[in-house]
Amino acid sequence: MSAQLVRAHALVAVLVVAGGITSVAAADPPRPGTEDNGLTENESATLWSRDTDDYISQAEYRERYGETRSPVQQVANGTDVTFTQPPATAATWTQHDFRDLDPGGANTSLHPPHADLADGVFIRDAHATMFAVQPSTRAHLDAGETPLYVAPNGTLRGLVDYRVQVPGGATGNTTSDWSLLSHNITAVRLLEGGEPVANTTGSQTPTLAYRLPAEWATTLTLEADIEVRLQHTTRRDGEPVETTVETESVTVHDSRAVEVYDPSVTTHYATYPNGDVGVTVFQARPWQGFTLTSSGDARVRGVWRFYTARNTNWDTLVRATQDGTTAVESDALPVFVHAYPSRIGPRTEPVRRGPNLIDAWGVTRASPAGTLGDNVTVDVVNQSYTTTYGLAVRADDVDHDALQVRGVVRGVNATVTEPADGAARELRSSTLSVRVRDRTPTHATLRLELRDARSGAPIELDDPARRHSIHDASRDGVIAIGDQQVATNASGVAIVTVDDPGIYTARYQPGSWLSHEPAYVSSTATVRWHPLGTLDGWVALLVDLGWRLLPFAVVYYAGTRLLRLLGVDTRFQ
Repeated sequence: MSAQLVRAHALVAVLVVAGGITSVAAADPPRPGTEDNGLTENESATLWSRDTDDYISQAEYRERYGETRSPVQQVANGTDVTFTQPPATAATWTQHDFRDLDPGGANTSLHPPHADLADGVFIRDAHATMFAVQPSTRAHLDAGETPLYVAPNGTLRGLVDYRVQVPGGATGNTTSDWSLLSHNITAVRLLEGGEPVANTTGSQTPTLAYRLPAEWATTLTLEADIEVRLQHTTRRDGEPVETTVETESVTVHDSRAVEVYDPSVTTHYATYPNGDVGVTVFQARPWQGFTLTSSGDARVRGVWRFYTARNTNWDTLVRATQDGTTAVESDALPVFVHAYPSRIGPRTEPVRRGPNLIDAWGVTRASPAGTLGDNVTVDVVNQSYTTTYGLAVRADDVDHDALQVRGVVRGVNATVTEPADGAARELRSSTLSVRVRDRTPTHATLRLELRDARSGAPIELDDPARRHSIHDASRDGVIAIGDQQVATNASGVAIVTVDDPGIYTARYQPGSWLSHEPAYVSSTATVRWHPLGTLDGWVALLVDLGWRLLPFAVVYYAGTRLLRLLGVDTRFQ
């Protein structure tokens, strides 16, 4: 596994753990190292995001079990740990744990409580129930939408079971003897949209490898045919009168709505004047992010993070016999990957030296926090968020041949090839100038001019002809100066009036290159304005100062005249 940063909630700790991680779960999850499940102890400790997170100290753990825990196990005991990419641990655990399912014999049917049971005359408590479909990811989009995304190529595991009710009895001097000749599952099928895509011979724990067409929403159905043969002998006064063979068949099934996850990616490129490359990637469903270089060092991540949790429907099983039913603890727990929008939001890596995230867009959705289930503590958004179906970055190094989009379903990626010649947009340099056109003692009129740095052509910001929207990204460019935003006209000119003396910096904020052709990079210009910068300003200042001092002069003159009338000024002299 690759090292990843893990966030711990209840326990104040930060770890680096391989492959991206989640937390300990289950009503009573197996203690790490107690089962052969194909995982290391650290990996199995991080599977369970639906446990109660009842943390116990190292000392208490050592006293209880006679051993110590690793730092990963200790954190997983006290909190839920999240992943930056869908981990393989859920599928590995499920594959190994599935082997522990022990179906009943002819007299016993084993089924989860949610199984859809079917009864015939002799066949009772029959069912076919899906255990797991993998690779897959349950995406928590909002409060009303949590689709199950499945890989186009994957594996379905299920449990098929039943019991045989053998009749018997006597009426007067006539008796009916029944004996079970045979019972078996004659066929197991996987249907997609009603059409078979995989089948196997009769098995109570079938494993079906499938290949699905690249559709959107569809339905997977696990279907099984069960058949029993019984011999019926009628006796009168102890002598056989008639012997027949009775056959019964029952078909059982379990269906699940899924979405086949097969990313179809569109990309756009731009070149900056300094040689940097702009890249946008758009995919109409949640996706994890993309890499920009063959080494994988430069990465972009969207809003989605991951955790793993068991399917609680399999916490207990029901053993059904002719005498009744009994609840038993399940020996097999399927674990699934879940995707959720994180408060961390989209980001690039490396954090300081990586690509610059310049735009993100998508659908605005409500928080899906209520869909995560009990005892799941992750950094899910608690308000509306943007799905980041589209991401745009600026980077100094992009290897088009290595550009790879990573999906939210493990192993499902899309490789993006370099665009055709002429497909990349060129970002041009712009020149912004600003000067004082007119001024008065109270305000100044500034003239701003924006032009193409190479051709000198004026740049009109409010020009619909320049807009070529990509995925509705149509932000217009503006020039910001002071607390105002203005757009240039067809001559590339805008006029602004300011009334506070000082230094003004005008900044051209281009519209997104996704929506403008030609597109430009930003530029700035500075101008200084003050009333004392002109002769009129000085005159106005002196006149204003004179009017402000006039009351003081009047008071002074009146005071001196009064002192003279009273003779006070003579005594002082």
